[in-house]
Amino acid sequence: MKRITLPARPDWRDKARAVGFGFHVMYGEPYWLDDAAYTFTLDEIEAQIEEPSQELHDMCMDLVGDIVGSEESLDRLAIPEDLRDVVQRSWQRRDRHLYGRFDLAYDGSGPAKLLEYNADTPTSVFETAYFQFNWLTDQIALGVLPKEADQYNFLQESLVEAFDQFPKEPIFHFAAITDNEEDRGTTVYLMDCAVQAGHRVELLDIREIGIDAEGRYTDLKDRVIDRCFKLYPWEFMLREPFARELARSGDVFVEPAWKAVLSNKGLLPLLWQRHPNHPNLLPSYFTDDPAASTLTDYVRKPLLSREGENVTIFRQGRELVSAPGDYGDEGFIIQAYAPLFESDGGFAVLGSWVAGDRACGLAVREDRTRITANLSRFVPHVIME
Repeated sequence: MKRITLPARPDWRDKARAVGFGFHVMYGEPYWLDDAAYTFTLDEIEAQIEEPSQELHDMCMDLVGDIVGSEESLDRLAIPEDLRDVVQRSWQRRDRHLYGRFDLAYDGSGPAKLLEYNADTPTSVFETAYFQFNWLTDQIALGVLPKEADQYNFLQESLVEAFDQFPKEPIFHFAAITDNEEDRGTTVYLMDCAVQAGHRVELLDIREIGIDAEGRYTDLKDRVIDRCFKLYPWEFMLREPFARELARSGDVFVEPAWKAVLSNKGLLPLLWQRHPNHPNLLPSYFTDDPAASTLTDYVRKPLLSREGENVTIFRQGRELVSAPGDYGDEGFIIQAYAPLFESDGGFAVLGSWVAGDRACGLAVREDRTRITANLSRFVPHVIME
């Protein structure tokens, strides 16, 4: 694993705008880097990223049934008590799902370590599946990269296959906060994947979803929503005023409600309990577990958080760095600290994608600090022997 610099494509900004990637700059800071890349060998990809990611996903799926069937585990994960049956029935029905992204710490030596599982929302899916692949093909055509250069990236094909598993008859609605450029661009990309799988699709703002007299969700044309992708996390949905209608919604929403237990940081200590000393897991504990006090280098994470908010890193028992935020009311977990790949570009986290139930792609995000946050940058990757 190395970080390299190379010439940026001269027209990459025009190409970004042409495909709706207006969020290549966010908050006045560059988000996409066209003049840098992370390189891996094929063996690194297959043995250190792809195979462990598949195993981690299988381990997570094996654990879901035990979590949703245990009131103690649901308490630990702060799943609202009055909506637990929504989560449980979703798993009992085996509601179909689309994707997940493991955040891994890997520095080119030793096994990759699971930091968390982003199993509910698709941050960076467009950048991973589409724009970095175009970057690769352009850089090969320009002679910047050798013809044999490759990429661990069959995410788009896997997404289309996952969408193909859903019934084609009802309109597949896609809901997001559409005045957020990143959310809208990500959702429109996933709509295109669904169209490739043969679906009829329609975009609506999630704030425009209505409820009819029978408690069914409806769109602006008063059509019943039978299937709806929502770019909105379950921890928010379960606490919204309209959540009381979820009990009657069946399998309308994608990702399904059972993903609420996989996208929760409480998954990490439960995985460690099930698979102690697994090479791709870090020791992780709930804060009231006496074993948590045995760690001197560790990270405290809220059960629910986004973009690194309210995460604190401790070294030798002393606070090293922390991120502000509005999370933590539901509780925290403690996870052993794992060093990230460090270079002149900052600290890199690997995002290893699963679509359907198949490990299938890699995203690399780097930040100036050890906590990957909302100003982190997306850097493409390339496989070169």
